[in-house]
Amino acid sequence: MPRAKRGNKRLEKRKKILALAKGYRGTKSKLYRSAKESVERALNFAYTGRKLKKRDFRKLWIVRINAACRLNDIKYSQFIHGLSLAGIELDRKVLADMAVKQPEAFAVVAGQAKDALSKQVQAAA
Repeated sequence: MPRAKRGNKRLEKRKKILALAKGYRGTKSKLYRSAKESVERALNFAYTGRKLKKRDFRKLWIVRINAACRLNDIKYSQFIHGLSLAGIELDRKVLADMAVKQPEAFAVVAGQAKDALSKQVQAAA
């Protein structure tokens, strides 16, 4: 059985890693072993960053919605509960955008949430 030499595959793999390490300083962009370590680390940070990005944006949206809710005399938690009671299915991204760019429309939605809450309170009493 003939000996299997990796040939092009090894070269392609190394070129790919070195291409990903382009722009790194010194050894980390020139030598394969150092480049591989740096690229693996960078890809790990990128993976984590994609998860954190989702968390950070949700926090931002909630802060914006809460600020707009306070201007409309309702708490954030009551607002969200009122939306579910009213059957309004807008996500936080859309609500935050509405709060910043269209405060009048947000005020209408907040009013609907308040009405749904007051109806629930009356029904319970």
